[in-house]
Amino acid sequence: MSDTYGAPALVSRSFAWVMLAVMTAFLVNAILKFWFDFPGVMAILSGGGMKSALQIAIYVLTVTAALVSVNRTPGTTLREDAARITGINTFLVRAAFWVVVLVGLGDALVSFLRVNGSLEALVGSELAGNLGRAVFRGMYFHLPLVALGILIASVTRSLGFIWLALLVVLAELLIVISRFVFSYEQAFMADLVRFWYGALFLFASAYTLLEDGHVRVDLFYAGMRRKTQGKVNAVGSILLGMLLCWTILIIGFGGSSSAIVGPILVFEVTQSGFGLYVKYFMAGFLGVFAVTMMIQFIAQFLESIADKRGEPGARVTHADVM
Repeated sequence: MSDTYGAPALVSRSFAWVMLAVMTAFLVNAILKFWFDFPGVMAILSGGGMKSALQIAIYVLTVTAALVSVNRTPGTTLREDAARITGINTFLVRAAFWVVVLVGLGDALVSFLRVNGSLEALVGSELAGNLGRAVFRGMYFHLPLVALGILIASVTRSLGFIWLALLVVLAELLIVISRFVFSYEQAFMADLVRFWYGALFLFASAYTLLEDGHVRVDLFYAGMRRKTQGKVNAVGSILLGMLLCWTILIIGFGGSSSAIVGPILVFEVTQSGFGLYVKYFMAGFLGVFAVTMMIQFIAQFLESIADKRGEPGARVTHADVM
């Protein structure tokens, strides 16, 4: 980084990438603990053995990799790092979009065939019965669709979560037409609207933060110099943003019956027998929200420090245009 803007911002860059590394290690360890019966990091104090030591090593390795990467690239600017981190987030949100589209459409089709008695004739009585079980449908129907959604997101950028708004409108329009024209309505139709709307609301949050589009009660901020705004945004990203995301992640992954982990472990579904089997997905939406917002707050932190340092190349947001 040029000395024109002071010493290389290694501390800020290190903080950002270490925060990403710790979050990644936290999520990996949560998967190992709740889905592969690892004892957890704290179990090392009570004789957790090699598995617990491995979980600790994951934290050490990811943090070390982050610090080594930052120190090997001293010429990388804060804005370049912010753009790279935002790119990671863009992929995650795009993948989440394709996952909820495919799972929503696929599960709605299965529910439609079940409620109309056509599923057994199409796939056989054994498979039809299994698809009526939440665990089977989640493991052998939803998970392949999840993998397919991630694959599509990795090879195309043509569509994104913004299209969920259109899908929500179309799904609601279908309910109106089928109810008032054909006198036909099923539980899975309303479930599909809620499923997609919940995804739209939570997935859009990171994009709204990127474009500085969240509602502000602005008494002083607009009149500040850009450097002062950078200070305010940097502090806010940590105290109000990252802290909130960590709270959601720690509580949500706190135990096998916590708000995020509990529903996913048992593939929780709604009480309506012919509704969508995606309630556990909606618990996962909260985790996606926390992760994507954390990543975007980290990117915003780097942009804010760059503003504070007076570095050129500031991104023009939607709020700036307005």
